Amino acid sequence: MNRLFFTGRVAATPVLSNHGDSKVAKFTLISNEYAGRDEGSGETKERQVRIQFTAFGSRGEVIARNVLKGDQLIVEAKLSNNDYLDGQGVERYGYNFTVDSFEFGAPGEPRRAQLARRQE
Repeated sequence: MNRLFFTGRVAATPVLSNHGDSKVAKFTLISNEYAGRDEGSGETKERQVRIQFTAFGSRGEVIARNVLKGDQLIVEAKLSNNDYLDGQGVERYGYNFTVDSFEFGAPGEPRRAQLARRQE
């Protein structure tokens, strides 16, 4: 089994939906990774990486209820194929990162503002 670990900031507040009898939360993590050095200035360059995740059942409910845009999440996920035939009968290949476990990291700006209002 694939066990993959990711750390990043949530791109937008997760969306919770129904999938049969189960709840499903979808969210995207953003992180920056090293992308070399600028030839002219020698400064370090970074590129933004976005990865979409799916969390089922109680994991999805907890994430949707407690995570806001900008919050940091540490996610353990498994990679699975998401192949299908499109409307024209062409086979499309994809993948899905399914959350196995997660931990809350540092709060993002919206969460910090929310916490500050509570302390007033």
